[in-house]
Amino acid sequence: MIYDEGYHFSDKKAIVGDMVQSLLSKHPLVRATDRPVLIAYGIANRTSEHISTAGISDDIRQALVQSGRVRMVNETQRQNIEAETSYQYGGNVAVETRIAKARQVGARYMLTGTLRSIRKKQEPQFRLTKRTLQYYSLNMELTDIQTGLIEWADSTEVIREASKPFIGW
Repeated sequence: MIYDEGYHFSDKKAIVGDMVQSLLSKHPLVRATDRPVLIAYGIANRTSEHISTAGISDDIRQALVQSGRVRMVNETQRQNIEAETSYQYGGNVAVETRIAKARQVGARYMLTGTLRSIRKKQEPQFRLTKRTLQYYSLNMELTDIQTGLIEWADSTEVIREASKPFIGW
């Protein structure tokens, strides 16, 4: 798809949908008989723009959880979980109601990604406008934490176009 130049909020919805559909429909998740546990370590922004890749990660994590096919470790809340556990074992909570220690579930897979952009200017020719294409590519990988093997990888692209007049007033 080609849109106006610059990353836009609607791009996020399209790339999140593409990545989640791909991940859930391919090995190893398509054949999983249990609900494997994943941890999302975020998406690196390798563009020249300030794009909140945390928002992309959050939406992917939310869609995966809502699918009911996987479970996700809440990596962003680990410090708060540890603080609450320490509080419960600090003598302020009744023994029969505090949580058991060392019962968290470990992740089997790690989900990571990279967002890149490439700007391509149109070849010089006789025109009244200058055309520039901006390509955005989201590449993601699912790595088996025990083996270190990449079990799934995919990418999706969005193309944005800008046309600027050579002469303006």
